Amino acid sequence: MRIYAIGDVHGRFDCLTKMHGLIAAEIARDAPRDWRVIHLGDYVDRGPQSAEVLDLLANARAHDPRMIALMGNHDEGFLDFLADPADASLFIDYGGFDTAASYGLVLDTSDRDALFESHRQLLAAMPESHLLLLRDLQRSVSFGDFFFCHAGVRPGVPLDEQSPHDLIWIRREFLHHPGLFEKVVVHGHTPHHEPEVMPNRVNVDTLAYDSGTLTALVVDGREKRFLVARA
Repeated sequence: MRIYAIGDVHGRFDCLTKMHGLIAAEIARDAPRDWRVIHLGDYVDRGPQSAEVLDLLANARAHDPRMIALMGNHDEGFLDFLADPADASLFIDYGGFDTAASYGLVLDTSDRDALFESHRQLLAAMPESHLLLLRDLQRSVSFGDFFFCHAGVRPGVPLDEQSPHDLIWIRREFLHHPGLFEKVVVHGHTPHHEPEVMPNRVNVDTLAYDSGTLTALVVDGREKRFLVARA
């Protein structure tokens, strides 16, 4: 099975479209027996086209179950806002204005009434497929010797017992852990100017929303390489 694991998108529809094109071309050329494309979360906020990213992913998953989408902390923050606008700090403080703008709305947080009206308008503007996608996001998936999640895992806890919170939020304890895990953990969440390859983990978050560079790890048997889509 060939696996493509794509880092944080953050509203960069242009980068994700180009990445999907590169992957489709490789699959058509090489005709692997089986494949998966794993998106590691954080589809919304900060970049300009969150709505378009969610639309692409919803359609891709509907047409092929080999397209897998995992949850990131920003995706959960968006869901939290949609469920209760009073619980809005992550969404508002870290890119929610950009996400709302991608639906053609100006997020107004000047007072409680304005916030709740913005919430109503955003729910009305969102296609149901976007909301269903967000609610259906997995926290992790595993294939062979690799474990895929958004942020990382807590050392000392078996992979199948990781907390949902750690899988999309953990940083320090995971990033600085010197030992091996049960499997190599492939993750995003912590941006880096280039992919990080460590003995126990691979980080493919290359700050796409700012750098214009979206990175994917490709695992094909013994071959491991990176695929890069630049805007």
